[in-house]
Amino acid sequence: MLALDLLIQGLVQGAIYALVAVGLTLVYGLLRILHVAHAALFTLGGYLGVLVTNATGSFALALAVAMGVAGVAGIAVYRLAYRPLLGRSPLIALIASIGLFIASEEAFRIIFGAHGLSYVTPPLQAQIEIAPGISLSLARIAVVVLAVVLLSALGWLSLSTRTGVAWRASVSDPPIAQAFGIDIERVRHLNFFVGSALAGAAGVMVALLNNLVEPTMGAVPSYKALAIIVLGGLGNVRGTLVAALALGVVESFGTIYAGHLLDRDAIAFAFLILVLMLRPQGLLARS
Repeated sequence: MLALDLLIQGLVQGAIYALVAVGLTLVYGLLRILHVAHAALFTLGGYLGVLVTNATGSFALALAVAMGVAGVAGIAVYRLAYRPLLGRSPLIALIASIGLFIASEEAFRIIFGAHGLSYVTPPLQAQIEIAPGISLSLARIAVVVLAVVLLSALGWLSLSTRTGVAWRASVSDPPIAQAFGIDIERVRHLNFFVGSALAGAAGVMVALLNNLVEPTMGAVPSYKALAIIVLGGLGNVRGTLVAALALGVVESFGTIYAGHLLDRDAIAFAFLILVLMLRPQGLLARS
C-alpha cells in the first residue's frame, strides 16, 4: 500500500510539473529561447486563483480567470521582451528572461506583500478513499484531471486542426511556413498564450494544494521545469511529459527511501543529472 500511495503522490506532482514544463517546451521549440520568465506567469496564476476564489467563492471562475490572464500576460512578455531580441544571440533573450523573472518576484512582493496569501475557505478539501487505507483529497484528484484534460486538448489542437498544422510547420521550418502563407506572428502569439495559460493553471493548483501563494513560489518549479525539458529532449513535448511524470515519481519515492541523505529537491536534481549522464540527448530524443 505504501508503494501505491507514493506512486499516486508522485503522479500528482508530476502532473503539475508537466503543466509548467510543456509551456517551456512550446516556447523553446518555436523560438529556441529558454523562457525563465515562465515562472512569473505560474506565480501570477497562483495569486489570481486565490484572489478570485476569495472574492467570488467560485474556484472554477478563478481557474478560468487565472488561465486567461496568464495567457494574455504571456503574449505581452513575448511582444515586449522577446520579439525585439529575436535576431540576436539566444543568451541575450535568456538574460532578459531572468531579469524579467526577478523583477516580477519583486513586483508581487510589493503588490501583495512578502508573507503570501491563502484561501479564506480552501476548496476541494474533502477526502475520497480510492483504495483500502489510501485517501486522496479532491484537490489532488482535480490536479490530475485538469492536467489530463488540458494536455489532451493541447494534443488535439496540435494534431487535428489547421492551427496545429501551422504551429508544427512553424516549428519545423519558419521561412518555408511563412512562404506558404502561415502567419508566423499569430502562431507565436498562440504559442505563448497556450503555454502561459497552462502555467497559470499549474500555479492555481499548487496554491490550492499548499493553501499558500507567495512571491517566490515559482523559483524551484521553474528550475525543475528547465531541467525537465532538457531531460525530455529539448522541444520534445512527449519527452517532456514522460520526464515530468518520472521526476514526480522519483521525488515521491526518494523522499521516503533517501530522505535521510538528500532533501526532495536534491533528489530530483540528482536523478536528472544521473539520467543525463547516461542519455544526454534526452529520454525520447534521437541521439
